[in-house]
Amino acid sequence: MTGTTRIEDKSVDSSKRKSYESVERDLSSIIKKIEELNILTRAIVLLRANTRRKSIGIRIRGKHLWILSFLLLWFVGSFGWKYVLSTYRYDKCLVEFPIITQKIFRPPEDCSICWDVQNIEKISNVDPVYFEERYAYSGKPVVIMDAMTNWTATKIFSYSFFKSLYEGEQAGCQFFPYKTEFRSLLDVFNMSKSRSLLEAGTKPWYVGWSNCDGKIGTVLRQHYQRPYFLPPTAESEKTDWIFMGSHGYGAPMHVDDVEHPSWQAQIRGEKQWILQPPRECHYTCKQLEVVVRTGEIIVLDTNRWYHQTKIVSEDMSITIGAEYD
Repeated sequence: MTGTTRIEDKSVDSSKRKSYESVERDLSSIIKKIEELNILTRAIVLLRANTRRKSIGIRIRGKHLWILSFLLLWFVGSFGWKYVLSTYRYDKCLVEFPIITQKIFRPPEDCSICWDVQNIEKISNVDPVYFEERYAYSGKPVVIMDAMTNWTATKIFSYSFFKSLYEGEQAGCQFFPYKTEFRSLLDVFNMSKSRSLLEAGTKPWYVGWSNCDGKIGTVLRQHYQRPYFLPPTAESEKTDWIFMGSHGYGAPMHVDDVEHPSWQAQIRGEKQWILQPPRECHYTCKQLEVVVRTGEIIVLDTNRWYHQTKIVSEDMSITIGAEYD
């Protein structure tokens, strides 16, 4: 046993050294790229220009300098962080960029994802080849009606199930409290029993979180499978996203900052989705609405479509989903 432990320790140490070396290489690459783009030199030139502006009679308002400084810092920061996020986003859950930066600096979208979409189709018995050709990567939203036929999640997943699953565990991933007073998943599972059962007179609630715990992920996947309609070459990401709450609540209109399209399975309850096209496509595309019912899966590129949700069932809504590449 001692020999085995030493081997495992050496393996862990070796893995850590490789990880540190990889990070060091990546940071060096980022610094080199910044030097190639001559960003620091440009910043110095701007500062020198600012010190000389009075002598040559040019009046630049302070707010203009703040804007220039913000743009410069955003460019440097976003380049470095985007690189790190794309490399390590599934090793740990990292904080995403502020929503204001997402809105201002999002690249323009190709309106072909929505110009011919009049409604969100609901289909069943879908051939993966057909799904890949028409929906998987086109940006067109769709609801699959028969994707949970053999899932036990519809019978197992509940508030008490998740409370028991996370008992004694540190939920280290992202947590979305929305309009509740909860500050963590621990707070959610410490609410009163009457409130968790959505009894009359109790305060409504809606939360979401991502799971990065491998052990918990294994338990979750015992009750749901990879959706049958996904293309054979596509793989769901390791991070599960879970959303749960009561009637009338949901997520406000927003757009995500993710790498891939995603699917979200309606395990319990019913949820209304309102989709708005990218801002530059408002005059060529229309707003879409659909109610996803128990047993259905919505497939959507949340990085391109602005979306809002609202629970319309009297019962609790529980969904689980993931990105796919």
